[in-house]
Amino acid sequence: MMPEDRRRGRGSWTSLATVLVALSCVLTACGGGGDDSEADSAPPRPATGSPTDTPSESGPGTRGAPGPPSATRPATPSTPSTRAPASRGTASTSPGCVAGSITVTHRPGDALVRGLCVRPGTVVSLVLRPRNDDKRWTGALSSAPVFVLASGWEVGADGTARVSLRCAGTRGGTADVTVSAKAPDVAGAARIVFTLHMSVVPYTTQG
Repeated sequence: MMPEDRRRGRGSWTSLATVLVALSCVLTACGGGGDDSEADSAPPRPATGSPTDTPSESGPGTRGAPGPPSATRPATPSTPSTRAPASRGTASTSPGCVAGSITVTHRPGDALVRGLCVRPGTVVSLVLRPRNDDKRWTGALSSAPVFVLASGWEVGADGTARVSLRCAGTRGGTADVTVSAKAPDVAGAARIVFTLHMSVVPYTTQG
């Protein structure tokens, strides 16, 4: 090929490339390419329709929407029982006072004076455990036998003493039951070492 023909061929290719570049610019300015870039840079518009996820009837929706309140009825608070607790031993007919047959036990180290409220007709069995010194129980005495009568005194082989205290059947009053003790090999009178102060309280009369 001659040099002149080569120059003509190069000029044709250059003209064709220029036309293609111009056509590309026109398509870019007038076609959908500009709209796409604008759409990509624009902020997203909020949806105006109703959400596709709706809360179900039995619970919240899949997007955290609160569901309808539960139809379960609240638990009914339990009513406290009004039944009195079962009594242990002989029942008391008044707070602090006992009735019937009861047992009172005195042990070494217990208080030397003790109070007891009873109803008329009550029988108290007083048990005195063996002492931890050289003294032994010698007897029990009531200061007012008309209200509290002491009887049936006995001392066992192990040193335990027992006495029955029977209260008046209808009358009310007080009596001190004193219990004495002494050492067997020591001369002299026995000394009072325990006192049971008993109050006999009659039943309340309802008018």
